[in-house]
Amino acid sequence: PALRRLSHYLLAHYQKGTRPVRDWRTTTNVAIDLMVYAILSVDEKNQVLTTYIWYRQHWTDEFLRWDPARFDNLTQISLPMESIWVPDILINEFVDVGKSPHVPYVYVSHHGEVQNLKPIQVMTACSLDIYNFPFDVQNCSLTFTSWLHHIRDINLSLWRQPELVKFDRSVFMNQGEWELLYVLSHFTEFSVKSSDNYAEMKFYVVIRRRPLFYTVSLLLPSIFLMIMDIVGFYLPPNSGERVSFKITLLLGYSVFLIIVSDTLPATAVGTPLIGTYFVVCMALLVISLTETILIVRLVHKQDLQPHVPEWVKHLLLERATVLLCIRDRKKFSQSRTQSSEISRQAENNDSAAKLTPYGCEDPRECGAVGGTRPALAFSSRAEGSAALQGILRETTAIRQFLEKREEFRDVAHEWLQVGYVLDVLLFRAYLVAVLAYSITLGTLWSVWRDA
Repeated sequence: PALRRLSHYLLAHYQKGTRPVRDWRTTTNVAIDLMVYAILSVDEKNQVLTTYIWYRQHWTDEFLRWDPARFDNLTQISLPMESIWVPDILINEFVDVGKSPHVPYVYVSHHGEVQNLKPIQVMTACSLDIYNFPFDVQNCSLTFTSWLHHIRDINLSLWRQPELVKFDRSVFMNQGEWELLYVLSHFTEFSVKSSDNYAEMKFYVVIRRRPLFYTVSLLLPSIFLMIMDIVGFYLPPNSGERVSFKITLLLGYSVFLIIVSDTLPATAVGTPLIGTYFVVCMALLVISLTETILIVRLVHKQDLQPHVPEWVKHLLLERATVLLCIRDRKKFSQSRTQSSEISRQAENNDSAAKLTPYGCEDPRECGAVGGTRPALAFSSRAEGSAALQGILRETTAIRQFLEKREEFRDVAHEWLQVGYVLDVLLFRAYLVAVLAYSITLGTLWSVWRDA
């Protein structure tokens, strides 16, 4: 058969240990091509990229030529790879041997052109930048070069045009986490320690992560918790529910961070921006809880606390209400006027109580009591006089107690007003800080993606 006769004709005296040129000064030009089939995994911790590529080589073997007329017009034949010379072209970024299928044959044409087509699972080292995770774009290189032969023996070139290689997604399986953007090719020459120059062909595989899964599982829960923290400021500051609500949010966010810690990429080079985002959100929750504790402590002043200082009233109940555009600031001034009137009435009552020996509120009662004193003096041994004096003492004590309680209520009401205004002020400052942080974070992500 023609195939057997041709195979015996080509391999009978073939020497695969030498470069297949008749003149040793002739350079063997190897044209290579690459098509990305799938992105298998991206290991951020070990900085390793695993891809599955279709790799093609093309070179001319001067000792594998024949006349097709002598072999039934046969122009192409497949020969075992182990029987002919194959260039020692490797990938410099190789870190491990992948599970690549073994292809034992190559195609040879009657002009001596050899085509070596094979799929390769490539595990290469890549400098992964996870700063913009999960909106990151990675650029990993695959450098093909001859490990031994310099450029005078083996030169490299690109099989197809760079534009065709760049946007070729015909065989790419794009249903995984990573999306192939483009493949850039670049030819360079390099030398090692002033030795001969070597040829290398670089392919830059640019991939982008699909962020939908991480947006749903990482960003949205955190955003919802922060929104609930802001909504929690609308709880009344004089109720104890706000503190328990903020503590529950902080505990829930801590559990959320523990759950998502395995999802975030871990590297020793840097921290992703989303990690900083989570830390700052936790810090904002702690600040919110601290502010709530201070406000609750302020509005729950004990009975022995003094009145609100005048400078605090002037600063918060007058200036701050105008600055914050609080609608019911007139109530604050009216309540201040009422409290001052109540305090003046209490002082007048105290002075009146000092003037009347029996502590009577009504002068007529005091007169009646004074009119009965001569009669009581004559009947000092009577049981009614002692009972009447006891009643007067008890009435005076009750009146003093009620006045003291009213004063305590006024003090508590003043501190409640101060706490309300201070709570509105701190809430708006907290809201401005959250908005500024969100705008800054979005700007950083946008600038990084555009760059």
